[in-house]
Order: sequence, then structure tokens, then C-alpha cells
Amino acid sequence: MNKLLRISERNKFEMIDLLPDDDCINKLALYFQNFSDQTRIKILSALAIKDLCVNDLAKILGINQTTISHQLKILKDQEVVDFRREGKVLIYRLKSQVVNEMMMYAVKNLT
Repeated sequence: MNKLLRISERNKFEMIDLLPDDDCINKLALYFQNFSDQTRIKILSALAIKDLCVNDLAKILGINQTTISHQLKILKDQEVVDFRREGKVLIYRLKSQVVNEMMMYAVKNLT
């Protein structure tokens, strides 16, 4: 029952060589988890429009600052967002517009 049906053993090993390794798969899974949380998607959407501080994000999104800060830490640890300091205030931004492009692609193609 372990016999391959549609490909040869040679093709099997060629495919295995082309598949991402476990480390890469783990990184991809962690990255795409950023899009599995509604709060993070709201934050990413807002930051795609304008760089914002935690207070402004909380007011715009109607979510408390503690939750925003927690989610921003997750996004920062995944290197999806970055920040700059303006005095005592941290201003967050998307690290890459690719994040917004991925979200827009999903919106256009999944509706």
C-alpha cells in the first residue's frame, strides 16, 4: 500500500528536494499567523494607510491600548512592523508594503 500512484520514485525524491525545509515551513506558518487574528489585521490595515502610535491606533480601531500594544509586539517580533521614536512616542509602520499587497490580493480574490 506504500506504492506511489502518479509519480515515480525518482520524481518523489526530486519533489522532496524542492520542498521547503522544516525551519522555513515554521517561519512561514508563524508569518501567516499574523493574518489569522482580526485585531492584527485591523492594525495592519490602519498602518497600511498611515504610520501611527498606539494611542491613535486604539482610538481609530476602538480597541484598548493594552491589546494594541500586545498585538504590535507580536507583529514586531515577526518583523512585520517597525517603529521610530518621536520624543516619548513610538510611531509604528509596516516594514514592507508587501503585507498590504498580500491583504489586498486576498480581498480581491476571495470575495
